[in-house]
Amino acid sequence: MEQVSARQLAATPFYAEQGDECRLFEQVHASRLPLLIKGPTGCGKTRFVEHMAARLGRPLITVSCHDDLSAADLVGRHLIGGGDTVWCDGPLTRAVRGGAICYLDEVVEARKDTTVVLHPLADDRRVLPIERTGELLHAAPGFMLVISYNPGYQNLLKGLKPSTRQRFVALTMGYPTPAVERSIIEAESQCTPAVAARLVQLAQALRRLTEHDLEETASTRLLVMAARLAAAGLPLRQACHAAIVDALTDDGDTAAALAEVVEAMIGDSD
Repeated sequence: MEQVSARQLAATPFYAEQGDECRLFEQVHASRLPLLIKGPTGCGKTRFVEHMAARLGRPLITVSCHDDLSAADLVGRHLIGGGDTVWCDGPLTRAVRGGAICYLDEVVEARKDTTVVLHPLADDRRVLPIERTGELLHAAPGFMLVISYNPGYQNLLKGLKPSTRQRFVALTMGYPTPAVERSIIEAESQCTPAVAARLVQLAQALRRLTEHDLEETASTRLLVMAARLAAAGLPLRQACHAAIVDALTDDGDTAAALAEVVEAMIGDSD
């Protein structure tokens, strides 16, 4: 394993390790294997990948997947410019050629034809067939394929097939422990330890709610946003309403119930 220089460490995005996930990522990369990261929205999946790419000294190409993302968007297409037809590599192809880490965020949101493209890259072949040019592109040293999704959003129409899933080493992430989450909030927002502690207590209470039909609960990302607003001078109660309550729901009754929790947990901390 290559040693990380002091300069690289200084430039590495902040990430508070929750367990042994950094070592796992390093070993997966060294073993030339692909990685699947599962976890709820805002738990740190993207920051983790950014951190590890910098830590390993590898360039990172990130693709936020969506309903209209096709295989051609990943691989590339012919474009017309100046009267000529020119092939233009997509982000996946650029990563394969350059030995970068390619991160497909929320991969289950992409069209089904995209996963078929990933199969030969995610097994021992480590190749990307480019049908439109006839090229069989072998992955450069250092290339790594990383995909992620939120299991809470899975349904019969949006999920990974076993033939895709079983090509990947899997890592399940959750929200950090209270102590780690407090350290993240403080580091990311420069808020006081007292504010960070209050926000973590609030998150714990919100995450215990089961009677409200919320698609997601209070994520670490939302806590950091609230902490930044508070650090900038906004009263903590108001920051929690703007960054957490109103971000979680549009339903008036649900928002009122969440606001009651905020009032109970934040109280007169302003």
